[in-house]
Amino acid sequence: MKDKKDQLTQEIIRHSLSHIMAAAIKKLWPKVKFAIGPAIDNGFYYDLDLGKEKISEADLVKIETEMKKIIKADLKFEKFELTIAKALAREKKSGQIYKQELIKDLKKDGAKSVSYYKLGDFEDLCRGPHLKSSGEIKEGSWKLEKLAGAYWRGDEKNKMLTRIYGLAFANKAELDKYLKLREEVEKRDHTKIGKELDLFSLHKEGPGFPFFHPKGMIIWQELMNYWKEEHDHESYLEIKTPVILNKKLWEQSGHWEHYKDNMYFCLIDEEEYAIKPMNCPGGILIYKLKLHSYRELPIKMAEIGLVHRHELSGVLNGLLRVRAFNQDDAHIYCMENQIKDEVIKIIRLIDRIYKTFGLSYHMELSTKPDNHIGTDKMWQLAEKALTEALKQIKADYKLNAGDGAFYGPKIDFHIKDAIGRTWQCGTIQLDFAMPERFDLVYTGKDGKEHRPVMLHRTVYGAVERFLGILIEHYAGAFPLWLSPVQVKIISVGSAHIDYCYELANEFKQAGIRTEVDDANETVGNKIRIAINEKLPYMLVIGDKEVKSGKLTVRDRGESKTREIDKGEFLEEIKEKIKERK
Repeated sequence: MKDKKDQLTQEIIRHSLSHIMAAAIKKLWPKVKFAIGPAIDNGFYYDLDLGKEKISEADLVKIETEMKKIIKADLKFEKFELTIAKALAREKKSGQIYKQELIKDLKKDGAKSVSYYKLGDFEDLCRGPHLKSSGEIKEGSWKLEKLAGAYWRGDEKNKMLTRIYGLAFANKAELDKYLKLREEVEKRDHTKIGKELDLFSLHKEGPGFPFFHPKGMIIWQELMNYWKEEHDHESYLEIKTPVILNKKLWEQSGHWEHYKDNMYFCLIDEEEYAIKPMNCPGGILIYKLKLHSYRELPIKMAEIGLVHRHELSGVLNGLLRVRAFNQDDAHIYCMENQIKDEVIKIIRLIDRIYKTFGLSYHMELSTKPDNHIGTDKMWQLAEKALTEALKQIKADYKLNAGDGAFYGPKIDFHIKDAIGRTWQCGTIQLDFAMPERFDLVYTGKDGKEHRPVMLHRTVYGAVERFLGILIEHYAGAFPLWLSPVQVKIISVGSAHIDYCYELANEFKQAGIRTEVDDANETVGNKIRIAINEKLPYMLVIGDKEVKSGKLTVRDRGESKTREIDKGEFLEEIKEKIKERK
């Protein structure tokens, strides 16, 4: 991880390149009108209005050539200031309408003057900072990336501008590393793999609402079976609550106040209802149905609940960002003296499940945000309880001050995939506020009513998102127990087809997901298809296999085959599936 000084240097380099790009564009298209050109993660961009002139991807080479000339000339970045009045007059004369608007906004904020930067004969409204000179940009450390459209100030009512993106790093090695990683990310794109392996699809008739196909549902059910098995071991009680609940419930829970912009609504019998964005209020209603004793606590209620959240169309991304998803929630009602032990149990459960998938992770503790409910005393108790649990198991974690949920502090689990990207999935959230709002109680040893503490937690998080992450983590080559097809049987010729189906039926009866490829194709083509399907095992069946009863097996990732007795192979597969290897 880069320190703050490195990050600032990187930002200055990227900002300077944005200025250099603007200078190059001005030379090539003198009538261009400039909007904004900030530094961003991995690079920079500039928004432009070229009027009636057109620009294409091919023009990026011309712009790069001009930029290289400016860098080679080693021109100084020179800062100067103008009063608001002079700056407005200057931009009005040059016809830079977007700069005029920016200056007027600065004036509204109380600014008396604005800063400009000069680079050769190019001058641009800019707050900086920049490098000392263009020559400080290292050769091979940057490149222009792509064109895109962008509304001025992100408002679709405004004019669509041309945005030019560039990549920039401290040196060529870092840029090359990033490009290699991006190439790997593109190879692992879960939407592409999902289509190739026939797992799921996305349709314009339901934006943000994925459609799962039979093979995708096999993986889904395996994830659910494993989840239920682990939760049965931990004495969770599974529940199911309605998708639509009355508006009053969401007002009571606090979601209406803090979350209504992300919710969907409907009218039933002239009353307002909301489609649930969270599972917890429904589970609370079940808890409240009867009076509970301290002897029952902790009560662990788990739910794979379908929730809906309104996401803007621009952020939707396959399975990773959707509008409807199944959340593997659990809510634990316990006494204050049980919090630490229950948090530790959850951490160990999450650790066990993530390790099954070969996922490493780190934890982050987030504390009270500005936008919160509950008293300061509640928050202090909650934060102390989570901190003590982490310390007891000697966990290594990062502190995120002020980043908790609106109802309580939380521990988030950030998993790392095969190419080093991190994803926030599991979470443990401690909540004193919700039991207060819903007047939850239990009868204590003293026969009096007491307030329970509520723990919210997920392991997968959104199941759809977790599946998307797994597709990219494995690049579609799922472990045997998750693979929709575990064995593909390939016939050498038509004379071997009947035996292939006999074998397939025997495998299916043993609980092994099997397909037969009896197409009128060459064996080589059939093998190539199976390799592209990323299947764990291929069996090639010809005269030798039919006569001997032995199997010729090709393991995924291997070019050589192996011969094995049928019974031995079946036992090998069944054992691996059972152990989820």
